[in-house]
Amino acid sequence: MAPHSEFTDGTQAPNSLQAICYKRGSLQLLDQTKLPLQSTYLDIRDSTDGWHAIKDMVVRGAPAIAIAAALSLAVEIFNLEDFNGTPDEAFSFIVMKLEYLVSSRPTAVNLSDAAAKLKQIASAVATNTSDARNVFEAYIEASEIMLKDDVASNKAIGSHGASFIQHLLGNSKNIFMLTHCNTGSLATAGYGTALGVIRSLHTEGVLERAYCTETRPFNQGSRLTAFELVHDKIPATLIADSAAAALMKFGRVNAVVVGADRVAANGDTANKIGTYNLAVSAKHHNIPFFVAAPLTSVDLSLSSGEEIIIEERSPKELLNTHGGLGEQVAASGISVWNPAFDVTPANLVTGIITEKGVVTKKGTDAFDIKGFVQKEAVQASA
Repeated sequence: MAPHSEFTDGTQAPNSLQAICYKRGSLQLLDQTKLPLQSTYLDIRDSTDGWHAIKDMVVRGAPAIAIAAALSLAVEIFNLEDFNGTPDEAFSFIVMKLEYLVSSRPTAVNLSDAAAKLKQIASAVATNTSDARNVFEAYIEASEIMLKDDVASNKAIGSHGASFIQHLLGNSKNIFMLTHCNTGSLATAGYGTALGVIRSLHTEGVLERAYCTETRPFNQGSRLTAFELVHDKIPATLIADSAAAALMKFGRVNAVVVGADRVAANGDTANKIGTYNLAVSAKHHNIPFFVAAPLTSVDLSLSSGEEIIIEERSPKELLNTHGGLGEQVAASGISVWNPAFDVTPANLVTGIITEKGVVTKKGTDAFDIKGFVQKEAVQASA
């Protein structure tokens, strides 16, 4: 993937916090492995480019991964010049490419969920048309709608989360929030999920300070979240991952809000490694712990977090500096365990903030996420 000539030095980039730059037939992704020191946009010409961008963490964050994958195939389809197949063959082409894209990051359910919805749309058109171009056009339009809907969804998550947290904390005017990894504009189509909640609290004038962890070993917190907070002039402090419990003990945290790559039916949540640590510490210090994610991150087919596939990444991310990109600093010959995610049990989670509202526990120590989703589906169809 070669950098787009208009975006190589960052000075001509559309917006330093716009991770996904799309217009029909063209897609550029901000290379987040180079932030915050360099803003470079890469041309994504097809699904192969999209797969590598996701796998190599050029683009990351569950919502952004799903949209980048969908749009990479949309660009490939738009620029196809020699496809002479039937509608069924067009559908088979889409299915093959989507299954390939899903294999890039298995933990984030948003990616597989988006692929399933896009397959369904393409299938419906394929059975009712004699022109393969109509199948491709329907796919492209559906991908573009996903991009638009994600921004609206994130803003709703931010609004619901900010209101709920303010009410829970007695409408305090000086709230201290702690977050982990990156869940902002760089992890979504725009605005963010957990960081969107923090943005909303800041906009409403009640955020005293946001704390972000460095998020080892890839440093998404220090490289990306800190970058966004400084850019938006939100009062913020960076801490080492290992400092979070001490910060809570000193009374500097009112609530924790994190994102999610997958939420099981019982509320168990997979998120960036280190999230579980924060949840345990928050429970010990009686601090509310929230997960902020769109309903597309909920996987009702999984009864618990024990069924979530946890991706393991390269040992180099721990052995070398800069998340594996720099020189080796660890002892040669040492074995490495480098899971990208951990699972936080539902009993440690206070609430799950979605674009439709906050899912809470009622009367028991369990979430009824399925009931919440079904209720929202009924209301949407009414």
